Amino acid sequence: MEAKHKQSFNFQKMKINKLFSLEKKIVIITGATGLMGKQHAHAIAAYGGIPILIDINKKALKDFSKVINEMYNINTTGYVVNITNEESVKKNCKIIIKKYKKIDALINNAANNPKVENTDDINFSRLENFPLDIWQKDLDVTLKGTFLCIKYYGFLISKNQNGGSIVNISSDLGLIAPDQRLYKKNLISSINQPVKPITYSVIKTGLIGLTRYLATYWADQGVRCNALSPGGIYTNQSEEFVKRLSLEAWHLERSVSAIRAVVSQIKIKRVLLGGSSISFRSLFVAVRLSFSAIQTIATFHPPS
Repeated sequence: MEAKHKQSFNFQKMKINKLFSLEKKIVIITGATGLMGKQHAHAIAAYGGIPILIDINKKALKDFSKVINEMYNINTTGYVVNITNEESVKKNCKIIIKKYKKIDALINNAANNPKVENTDDINFSRLENFPLDIWQKDLDVTLKGTFLCIKYYGFLISKNQNGGSIVNISSDLGLIAPDQRLYKKNLISSINQPVKPITYSVIKTGLIGLTRYLATYWADQGVRCNALSPGGIYTNQSEEFVKRLSLEAWHLERSVSAIRAVVSQIKIKRVLLGGSSISFRSLFVAVRLSFSAIQTIATFHPPS
């Protein structure tokens, strides 16, 4: 009986792997050596695709490319590209097409990670103190950079016989307002409390706007565009912060439980895929699987 059950399990696993196969798909990932970028690459490679790694960190690209190639026995390549520079993106696009002959998908994941030094009197994360140069850099990397990647890589996807996919990595804060109480610290005046920077909400909301636009722009050519908006992702935050976010998530989970019960009845293929080709379904699930490899802060358990 146990052997029969195991055989059935393996058969189901084989069917799932075939359903979500990304075999021979060329997938560009920007910000590929960052926390989420690496998970996207692992997910793509695990399902048979070839992740093309785009970043500005040469050493990190070299090291991570080696890891991916050895782990999955593929021949991926890392390219140093400044996605805020049009000529840099344009040049790289030509290189990729010459080598791989096509681009099947693009994951716009890159984001700026500014190091702003606060002083005893000024917290630069706050809107009234936020530096204009950081504002511009944040918008350049995420919005301008995403636009340029779509302009070149995305355009080539639209030239494929069967189109392809574009996935923009947004955030829950592209949909909702940040709860600044999560970042509050004791023994600090109200005017100097740390907050989630304004640019984060602006760029993540902007990515959703880009996604809406692209969802119809190359639709006739079979190019599908979607945005992922994950919640908090664990990056060794303090225990106090994790507890606060877990509490917020638990209350949120309770408030939307009735809605989720209804949504769970909706058939995924009809609503999400709209009868689109299996290639998009595969890409979407593979990218979703990449997030399952990241421990999220929101546990959805009642706090102690």
